[in-house]
Amino acid sequence: MLRAERKMSRRELADAVGVHYQTIGYLERGEFSPSLYLALRIAEHFEVPVEVVFSTREFPRIA
Repeated sequence: MLRAERKMSRRELADAVGVHYQTIGYLERGEFSPSLYLALRIAEHFEVPVEVVFSTREFPRIA
């Protein structure tokens, strides 16, 4: 949601946090769990606490 709200592409976010753009897709679909380092990098990029981006419980689907 954060990425979409800010009109960022997967590639732009991936470049900003140093991963392949497909990794962002895997994260968004729940097919991949990030390392702690990557989770913190993404949260830092959006300037929010990591709990806003990641949770131990599933987020409701938006699409």
